[in-house]
Amino acid sequence: MATSRAFLTTTRPRRTATLPTRITARSLITGPPPSVPPIHGTHETPTSTPLPAPVPHARQEDGKPLYVSGSQAERQARAGRMSSPLRRGTHESWWTPEMGFFNAVAKTIPTFRVLDEEGHLVRGAHIPEVCDHLSWLQGVFTEVHHRSARTRQSGCKDLALQGRGGRSHLPCRYHIMTLVPIVDNVLYQSQRQGRISFYMQCAGEEAATVGSAAAMLPNDEMYGQYREQAALLYRGFPLKDMMAQCFGNVEDEGTKGRMMPVHYNAPDLGFHQITSPLATQMPQAAGAAYAIKLDENRQGDCVICYFGDGAASEGDFHAALGMNSVLGGPCIWFCRNNGFAISTPIIDQYAGDGIASRGPGYGLDTIRVDGNDALGVLSAVREARRRAVEGKKGVLVEAMTYRVGHHSTSDDSSKYRPMEEVQEWTVVDNPLHRFRAFLVARGWWSEAEEAALLKKNKSEVLKTFSRAEKLPKPKLGEMFNDVWAVQKGEEMPSVISEQRAELGRLLKKYGDVWAPWRKERKRFVEEGEDVMDCDGRGA
Repeated sequence: MATSRAFLTTTRPRRTATLPTRITARSLITGPPPSVPPIHGTHETPTSTPLPAPVPHARQEDGKPLYVSGSQAERQARAGRMSSPLRRGTHESWWTPEMGFFNAVAKTIPTFRVLDEEGHLVRGAHIPEVCDHLSWLQGVFTEVHHRSARTRQSGCKDLALQGRGGRSHLPCRYHIMTLVPIVDNVLYQSQRQGRISFYMQCAGEEAATVGSAAAMLPNDEMYGQYREQAALLYRGFPLKDMMAQCFGNVEDEGTKGRMMPVHYNAPDLGFHQITSPLATQMPQAAGAAYAIKLDENRQGDCVICYFGDGAASEGDFHAALGMNSVLGGPCIWFCRNNGFAISTPIIDQYAGDGIASRGPGYGLDTIRVDGNDALGVLSAVREARRRAVEGKKGVLVEAMTYRVGHHSTSDDSSKYRPMEEVQEWTVVDNPLHRFRAFLVARGWWSEAEEAALLKKNKSEVLKTFSRAEKLPKPKLGEMFNDVWAVQKGEEMPSVISEQRAELGRLLKKYGDVWAPWRKERKRFVEEGEDVMDCDGRGA
């Protein structure tokens, strides 16, 4: 041992000099705690051996790491005398001559739920308090949100039930859960008819999305993947704005007709732009959480980032969780584990215990919840939010659900899964049926209210759809704007102005003589006249 220490301090001084060492008296562990059974005991295996609760690295009162003081030579000497593996980046460990391989800190992670498949309260479960926590949903917001001069409205304002105590907010969530399938069906079928170009459904995941959105507060930030339209509607996103984005018409304030459908954004509601590449929202969410941590005026706010089991296979997933676990910042990582990454089932995606098993490896508090149980998701995400805000850290929530619909209008799921499986999930574990059964059993909902709500929702959706379809698209020149920050009076860069001029020349040549172009021009404001000047200036 003396020889190895001498080698450490003399032969390789450069390595120890660049690694400041964290030390504390209680972390100098020379053997396993008495409560931990031997690795190679009679009944214990390396996989099932319980590990001690992690103890954070030694830190000063201000939260910064506690480093060894003294000169460089003293630090090198102390590093050589260190007898604990703590300096190698673990929370709490000990030296042992016994070789053991560990696969998990527990045999499996349980799944939390409040309601069973039939909508009955699970024994020992409690109905979450919803009235006080969700009081901001009642009616119309009178205070203008600090993000925008636009007044934020609750999507549930028409369902403010009176005279029935704290029950009003539960049907409010059910209102959104029943609205989304109607929106999905209308827009999905419209794509099949060629009226919009693309669509993605939320079918089967309504409880996971609405339940999680209900646990967040108005100032919180939301980063969606592409199946969170229910969360967006719950926060008050108008149906007309959703239709405008899918049609790319002149009222599409968010993307100005330049993005494919389902790429929503609502800055005034804290909902950030959805992007097509998988998992790119995750590093953005980690950065937003860190910014909130550093902003004294936003203490108490939180970020929620939605992603799927397929996104968890992307490098951005690990980069984001690694960044968040080290830098901190209140963030809820909400995984919708719906069983498929497009056509790849989860059995072909990973061999571990779901996505939740990855959380402890990043030092994140983690919970797995029944994603088809709206109340279970609400309770889990509310507690996750409390932990994230109070600890200024990330929390991982894995919601176990099932994607009933196709991945998108570009997919045919009958090619890789039996339709009997889909039908079974629709009948046996339907999140809408489960929540409705709970409300009816408590006297908080009725068949008459159900029929009236469905009729009202369908009428509203069809009316909004019809109006959005008739509106023209933005000016053709809009597609060239916002690529570069061009000041008023300045010309666009040549790489953009040349493309704009080329389109203008083609419109002049074929716009009036070729029937398909003539028909298409009529769909745009000014019928393309704004790009036919060919001068390269902005619209």
